[in-house]
Amino acid sequence: MADIFINKAPKELAVIPFYGTAAIFFIVLCVLLFLSASEITGHYFNPRILAIVHTAALGWGTMVIFGAAYQLLPVICERELFSNRLAFLSYILLTIGTCGMIWSFWRFDMGWFMILSGICVLCSSYLYAFNLYQTANDSNKSQVYQHFLLLSAFWLCFTTTVGLLLAINLRYTFIPRNHLEILKLHAHAGIAGWFLQLICGVGAKLIPMFLLGKSKRTGLLYAALILQNVGLILFLADGYFNPVALRMSMYAVFVALGTVCWLLYILDTYRHRARKKVELLMKHAGLSFVCLSLAFMFIPVILVYPQTKWAALYGTFIFLGWITGIILGKTFKTLPFIIWNKRYKNLNGKAKIPMPKQLYHERLIPYQYYLYLGALLLMCIGIILEQPFLLQMTGILWIIVSLLYGYNVFRIIFHKTTIAL
Repeated sequence: MADIFINKAPKELAVIPFYGTAAIFFIVLCVLLFLSASEITGHYFNPRILAIVHTAALGWGTMVIFGAAYQLLPVICERELFSNRLAFLSYILLTIGTCGMIWSFWRFDMGWFMILSGICVLCSSYLYAFNLYQTANDSNKSQVYQHFLLLSAFWLCFTTTVGLLLAINLRYTFIPRNHLEILKLHAHAGIAGWFLQLICGVGAKLIPMFLLGKSKRTGLLYAALILQNVGLILFLADGYFNPVALRMSMYAVFVALGTVCWLLYILDTYRHRARKKVELLMKHAGLSFVCLSLAFMFIPVILVYPQTKWAALYGTFIFLGWITGIILGKTFKTLPFIIWNKRYKNLNGKAKIPMPKQLYHERLIPYQYYLYLGALLLMCIGIILEQPFLLQMTGILWIIVSLLYGYNVFRIIFHKTTIAL
C-alpha cells in the first residue's frame, strides 16, 4: 500500500497544509452549526447559512480534495506533479479567499472585500486546474481516472466563476436572470460537477487499493462519466432559461444512473477483493454513499414541497453526510502513508519503524465514527421536527467529532522521527 505514495511524490508543502487547514475549517464549520441552530431550517439565502455552506464546500471539502488530488496525481499520471509552487500558491489563495468569504457572508457584507475574496478562490481553482492539466498532459498513459479529474476541474472553475459573478451581482446588478435561480445552478455545478466527479475518479483509484481488489469493468466508469456530465449539462441549460421545477428530476436521473454505474464498479471490486475484513474507516465511506443516495431521493421532494426544512435536509445529506463522511474515512487511509513516506522511506529495512496506522490514535476512530453517526442522525431528526434546541445539542456532538478528527490529523502531521541509524 505504501508503495503508491513513494515514487514521484510531491513536496510536503504541496499537500500537508491542505489537510491541516481543512481540519481547522471543519472545527469552524461545526462551531458555526452550533451558533446557527435556530436558522438551519430557514431559507438557504440567509447570511449564516451561506457562510456555513461555503465553509463546508471550500474550507472543508475543497481544501482536503486539493491536498489529496495533488498527492494522487503523480500516482494516476505516473509522473511528477507539474508544479509544487503552484500547488502551494493555490493553497494560499484558497485559504485567504475562503476566510474572506465566510466573514463576508456571516456579516452579509457584499462589498469589495467579498469580491476580492471570490477572486482569490477563483484564481486558486484555475491554478489547480492548470497544474492538473499540465500533469495529465505530460503523462504517457490516459486513463478514465484522469478524465474524471480533468472534467471535475473544469466544473470547479465553472462553479467559482459563476460564484464570483453572483457576488458581484449582489453589489452591481447585471445578471438578467433571477439571482436565486442562478444560485441553484451554481450550487449544483459544484456538487454534481466538482465534488461528485472528483470523488468518483479518486474513489475508483483508491478504493480498490484499500480493498486490495480489482475490476475489469472499466466501461462502467466511462458510462458514469458520460451520464453524470450529460445530466448536469442538460440541467444547467434548462435551468438558465427556465425556473427550476419538477421536470429537472429527469436530469438528476441521468446523474444518479451515472453514479449507480460507478457504484457497480466499486461493488465488483469489493467482490474480487483480497482483504476480506472491512475496516471501520471504509464503513465511513460506505455510509457517505448511503447519504448521497438519500440526497438523490430528496430532489423531487424539494422541488414539490416549498418547506425550507427539506432543502436543509438535502444540504445535510450532501455536505455532512456524503462529503464529510468520505473525508473522515479516507483521511486516515491516505495522510498517515503520506507522512510515513516522508519520514521513514529511507529507513525502511534498516531499522525498526512504526506502521502508518501507528502515527495516529487508532482507538479514537470508533469514537469518531459513532459520534459522527449519532450527530448525523440527530441533525436529520432535528431538521425534520424543526427543533432548534435539538439542533444546538447536535452542534455540540459535531464539535466533538471535529476535535477528535483534528487531534488525529495534527498528531500525524507533527509526528517526529526519533529513530537514528
